[in-house]
Amino acid sequence: MDDDFKRLCMEAVQRALDEDLQATGDITSRALIQPGSKGRAEIIMREPGVVAGLPLASMVFRLLDNKINFQSLVNDGEHLQGDSVIATLDGSVLTILEGERTALNFLQRLSGIATLTARFLVLAAPHGAEILDTRKTTPGLRGLEKYAVRAGGGKNHRFGLYDAILIKDNHIGATGGVGAAVRLAKEAAGEPRPIEVEIGRLEELEEAIEAGADIVMLDNMPSEDAEQAVRMASGRVKLEASGGITLANVSSYARAGVDYISVGALTHSAPSLDIALQLQAVKAAATEQAD
Repeated sequence: MDDDFKRLCMEAVQRALDEDLQATGDITSRALIQPGSKGRAEIIMREPGVVAGLPLASMVFRLLDNKINFQSLVNDGEHLQGDSVIATLDGSVLTILEGERTALNFLQRLSGIATLTARFLVLAAPHGAEILDTRKTTPGLRGLEKYAVRAGGGKNHRFGLYDAILIKDNHIGATGGVGAAVRLAKEAAGEPRPIEVEIGRLEELEEAIEAGADIVMLDNMPSEDAEQAVRMASGRVKLEASGGITLANVSSYARAGVDYISVGALTHSAPSLDIALQLQAVKAAATEQAD
């Protein structure tokens, strides 16, 4: 885990813990569990999928109590069968219960994204197309959700407006056309960087290529048009299919021969994976002292 990603995880985990615990902590568990009670728990992936988020789950418990023993039994990115134990915890029962929901929220959300990404990849990769994410992410969690896409085998599109030039329909409307927008972007870039432009009609493809676009996004085009665009481009430009891509039609776009397929659903519609935490044993403080 590099320093930037570790800082991102730490900030997200701390916000989530503050949201759940505030100043009083888990008032239910504190009313029922004797202070000093020790326990053991397992985190179980109840359905098949790709795990993602274990570093965040570990961080949740260790921020609450650095004496907790969190052991990951698998690595992020692994494809697992249902009922797989992915981690164990030993330590304060109160800590385990306080961190349970926050840790599971991260694991369920990120594993869901990784699993959906892997499902798209299985259908697209045999035809040579890469699966990309988009900026349609949960506000404040983009870095984590894009990490989950990578764990599922996908690739990241631009992280934000700051790191890549992607000319979309409103840019084109404001500048007078596809070719004009591409030329303006190339002049303003100041340094060599890829220029991507979105087109909605096949008639715009040649204009984009002649203006010097490096990547052309085929926005909401049927797969038959994507196939024709591949023939028209003849390798002169990279092509990306985007808009309305589902598990039902992704194979047809991949077979069309595009280089990239971007899927907003990876991060805005991935169902959370069913992951649970189960206490296996509890030893009350009084019993521990008697021993």
